[in-house]
Amino acid sequence: MLEAADVSKSYGRVEAVKNLSFKISDGGIFGLLGPNGAGKTTTIKMFTALTKPDSGRCIINGFDVAENPESVKPLVGIVPQVNNLDRDLTAYQNLYIYGMLHKVRDLKSKVARSLRMVDLYDRKDHVITGFSGGMQRRLLIARALLPEPSILFLDEPSIGLDPQIRREVWDIIRKTRYEGRTVILTTHYIEEAEALCDTVAILSKGSRIALDSPAGLRSSVGEYVVEYTGDQGKLVTEIKSTREDAYKTARKRNNGVSIRKSNLEDVFIKLTGERIE
Repeated sequence: MLEAADVSKSYGRVEAVKNLSFKISDGGIFGLLGPNGAGKTTTIKMFTALTKPDSGRCIINGFDVAENPESVKPLVGIVPQVNNLDRDLTAYQNLYIYGMLHKVRDLKSKVARSLRMVDLYDRKDHVITGFSGGMQRRLLIARALLPEPSILFLDEPSIGLDPQIRREVWDIIRKTRYEGRTVILTTHYIEEAEALCDTVAILSKGSRIALDSPAGLRSSVGEYVVEYTGDQGKLVTEIKSTREDAYKTARKRNNGVSIRKSNLEDVFIKLTGERIE
């Protein structure tokens, strides 16, 4: 189990994370959703012993991460937002050297298994400078899985990828979840959070503003959205609880009216008055 217990972290005068609390049970995919600067990456850094909280505790399987980093590190795998693969090496060499540094047993077979899991085994002897962005992102996931961690952290796993490649990465994330791992990912993509996550914590300016399943979050603000052109051509959005209420509102408007299901961005806008960008 993972727990953030009233965690805060500042960089100078900037409060990156403010009194953040949540609990994550074993298994499933947990998402930290919010715009850039919401505190998502800082939260992952605190859970993976890359930085210490100023106050509060990050706990993994009963261990305080800041106090027991050596006990926690074998439990977790990390896929960073920034690509830090060695571009002069092959895919196999990148994983093999990483495995040596982490003292992975039966290394050759585990490297092969990880490469097969992300569909890169046939490219194992290719230098990764020739890999696409999606292939390199898949290789980062394979590297993180090599020591067989029970918890996988992914920081913006599909950032910069085109929609088709993004969905390939999503399939790999689902696959590792089905192996029984707990997956924690950060994202500012609404579609990604809704497609992958069992539970989502919405963050804004370092604080948690909502926590529930995607369906529960949508239901909390209303299931349907009516959009229409208002004064001076401005797009107006109204969230309604039922389809009937949405149709009643739509019938009163004449200009460019549409009805759609609500999404997590609607939740974010309702709670903060801002968009996730």
